[in-house]
Amino acid sequence: MKEIKKEEVENLSYKDITFMILTNEKKGINTLDLFTKIVGILDLPEKTIENKIGDYYTSLTTDKRFILIDGVWDLRSRHTSDKVIVDTSEEEEEEEDIELENLNEDDGTLEDEYDDEYTDDMDASDDFDDHDDDDLSDLVVLDEDDLG
Repeated sequence: MKEIKKEEVENLSYKDITFMILTNEKKGINTLDLFTKIVGILDLPEKTIENKIGDYYTSLTTDKRFILIDGVWDLRSRHTSDKVIVDTSEEEEEEEDIELENLNEDDGTLEDEYDDEYTDDMDASDDFDDHDDDDLSDLVVLDEDDLG
C-alpha cells in the first residue's frame, strides 16, 4: 500500500482497499482490525469506526472476492471448496418463460390454465365441493386427551 499515492487511495472503495490489505497481509484479518486499518490509511476520524463498521461488514458479505471463515476475512481465491453450489437461477428463468408463454397478448394478463375445463353450461362460480366430501369420509377427529 505504500507505493500508491494518498489521492489514489482516497478514490478507492473500502472493499478495494480491503482487497489490497488482504493481498499484502497474506492472511485473514477480522472485521474490526480491517476497518481500523482503512480508517488509519484514509486518516478518517476514529468515530468513523463506530458509525460505519456495520455498513462495511455488509459490503464485504456481498463482495465475492472475500470470504469470512471463523470470524476472519480472507480472499476467496486462497480457499478451495469441496462443496458443490447449485445455481438455481436457470430454474427460475424457466418458470418465468412458462408464465410468459401463458401471457394473453390481448390484455397482458396470464391465461388461466383451467379455462378450458369450464364449458358454456357450467358456471365459473361452481365449486367442486361435492368431490371434497368423499375425501373426508374416513377422517377421524381426536381431542387432545385422546392423543396423550
